[in-house]
Amino acid sequence: MDIATFSGIIVFMGFVLGSVYLQEGMAGFKPFLNIEAFLIVMGGTFCALLVNFPLSSVISSGKVLRKVLTTKGEDTSKLVSTFVALSQKAKKEGFLALQTDVQTIDNDFLKRGVQLVIDGSDHEFIRNMLETEIDFIRERHKNGREIFNALGTYAPAFGIIGTVLGMILMLSSIEDVAQVPRRMALALAAAFYGLASGYWLFMPMGGKLKTRSEEELFVKEIVIRGVLLLQSGATPSVVEANLKAYLDPASRATIKKEGAQA
Repeated sequence: MDIATFSGIIVFMGFVLGSVYLQEGMAGFKPFLNIEAFLIVMGGTFCALLVNFPLSSVISSGKVLRKVLTTKGEDTSKLVSTFVALSQKAKKEGFLALQTDVQTIDNDFLKRGVQLVIDGSDHEFIRNMLETEIDFIRERHKNGREIFNALGTYAPAFGIIGTVLGMILMLSSIEDVAQVPRRMALALAAAFYGLASGYWLFMPMGGKLKTRSEEELFVKEIVIRGVLLLQSGATPSVVEANLKAYLDPASRATIKKEGAQA
């Protein structure tokens, strides 16, 4: 679970609810309970999404949402330590001895890379295979970001459409001028739904997806570098020195502590 994402969503919701309650009490929530406005904004937003994207991409957006809410970044220092251990074993016992270690690796991308080394694949073949997979991953991530960025664009627009529609209906049938403020508040609820969902949920989720994508691709770049070093028969010290270049100072210090304890 991504605590930062959940915290941002829940805390802002608390601010909004608290502000309304402190201003008007429980009665202050009544203008926001407008099912017509909600249907226009959310229904229009997702219908526009269906027009813009293939159905398969829209359906797969559920997996993208789960990635935003649950994915954690991988420990890069642990990744470096894994490659150092693999290179030590390969130096002593050969690549075939790594077969048992592959079964215990959780990272599927790393597992495939090490398996290619065990199978005796050459340097260029391994690089091409892994980099091709990265290209496809990058494209999938791009599609996911575009969906949420589109939602963030459409929702405020449909909020304005809902407000304009509500104002038209209000002005075309108004008989009591005293009812104008109440009906206007209901019409503006559509704008609130659109702006809030667009800039509080959809656009930030698109930004989080971009961050997650960059983190994942960075980890995979480390994996490719480590696999190629392993295949070339580099010594454990060379593997460690090369992969440490990808890490921040705090992570490098963690590896040093682990090495000292070992």
